[in-house]
Amino acid sequence: MIKRNLEAQIKKYANEYPVISIVGPRQSGKTTLVRYLFSDYSYVSLENLDSRGLAQEDPRGFLQDYPPPVIIDEIQRAPHLFSYLQEKVDLNPGAAQYILTGSQQFLLMESVSQSLAGRVITFKLYPFSYSELRQRPEDTDLDGIFTVKKDAVCPDTGIEDILFTGMYPRIHDRKLSPRKWYENYVMTYIERDIRQLVNVSNLRTFENFLKVIASQSGQLINYASVSSLIGVSLPTVKNWLSLLETSGIIFILSPHHRSFSKRVVKTPKLFFIDTGLLCSLLSIRSSSDLKFHPLLGNIFETFVISEFYKRICHIAEIPPLYFWRDKTGNEIDLLVDFGQRLYPVEIKTSRTYSTSFKDNINRWFGLRGNTQTGGLIIFNGENIRASQSSIPAVPWWVL
Repeated sequence: MIKRNLEAQIKKYANEYPVISIVGPRQSGKTTLVRYLFSDYSYVSLENLDSRGLAQEDPRGFLQDYPPPVIIDEIQRAPHLFSYLQEKVDLNPGAAQYILTGSQQFLLMESVSQSLAGRVITFKLYPFSYSELRQRPEDTDLDGIFTVKKDAVCPDTGIEDILFTGMYPRIHDRKLSPRKWYENYVMTYIERDIRQLVNVSNLRTFENFLKVIASQSGQLINYASVSSLIGVSLPTVKNWLSLLETSGIIFILSPHHRSFSKRVVKTPKLFFIDTGLLCSLLSIRSSSDLKFHPLLGNIFETFVISEFYKRICHIAEIPPLYFWRDKTGNEIDLLVDFGQRLYPVEIKTSRTYSTSFKDNINRWFGLRGNTQTGGLIIFNGENIRASQSSIPAVPWWVL
């Protein structure tokens, strides 16, 4: 089993809360992780029809049959169970009595906020990060994630293979064909989750929606364009995007609130969590097709930013990630808010370094009221360049 960075955080807080919940997209490794960490706990999955029926029809009897310590998997299948859990933990508030997992984050979080507030700590688990997959030393803090790892080894596979394969654990554990696995994943996700949560009368329309937003990963969200292309209303587009975000398929990158200029874009960007799923939705059939694909730059940017996003979530922090763009098109791909300072990051697909990579960051430094001085270029090269500069350029795999 590949070690997950979230393990340390779960162990740290397990002694402080009676209920631990782990949420995230399907197949991100939640069940494997909790059964490993809490191997002496009893286990029940509400995907099992008999167990689910008991939990729905007789919740008190269900909790008597599965006393703590217990792992309850896919608990969103019986959301009213949370009220009865509240009663149980109030009577006996011992640490880590109930370990809950759920794929549909929105259902789980809504139920938690109503019934288990103050009694539960929630963690988000996403597919592997590249550093987890390579079994590097685990991340411990935000600064460490953005620190150059000088002992990092250049991967022996091209970036196109990494982008195409994606990071879902089952693909790597079982050496599966990414293309076929993602096709089945999309079908399962639509059939089992979306139909239960929203009234999708025409599944083909929703499939088209997924493909349209895939083409916009790494770009400003254009609700009107999506609405026009697939023929649904703006509120429906926003609802479906929210659904994908809260279920761990995409995340939203907001423009930074400290703009240094009144002429800034306030529209957020969307990014897919996993580039393997993104490539599948874009009908990319092989890694070799990526080399000259018109969206390679957006896919590479999605990969880099999603890696940071996952790694920060896996140290149990809220990712302080933003971007900056003015109305003339000047842009910083990623702004990391460290609290006392902002750290601009530019992402380039090129394998060859150019001093022009610094232009956007230097232009941003020059804005009135901006006192920031350091930044970073991430590119697809093999060596660190301009290492003594305030804006060094580093290969993506050294972070």
